[in-house]
Amino acid sequence: MKEKSFSQWDIFMFPFSKERRHPAVIISNDETCQNSDIEEINVLLCASAKMNRPPKPTEEVLDEADGLDWKTMVRCDRVHLLPKAQFDDREGKVTEDRRHLIARKIVEVLRLPIHRR
Repeated sequence: MKEKSFSQWDIFMFPFSKERRHPAVIISNDETCQNSDIEEINVLLCASAKMNRPPKPTEEVLDEADGLDWKTMVRCDRVHLLPKAQFDDREGKVTEDRRHLIARKIVEVLRLPIHRR
């Protein structure tokens, strides 16, 4: 069986135990993703947006432009460390513009300091 190839900002399906099967956005860097000795990667959980609701303050929006079938919310307030072996179908890749929005949202909701010179 061929080993999956992962890259930062890829969207893969993952069988979460509590939330069941949902898309996940990979946020680990490419060196971590592509290192076969590292068994886990960091991801953000996604959930479909019911009744076209607006995103919560801790979420950003993904949709067809990112390879998904419908509007989906990325939860930016919790990072999951998950085993590479359990990911299944690749759904798409986060667009360049949305990568910046997600990164900014993570900094905002986790209250990470920004180094300024």
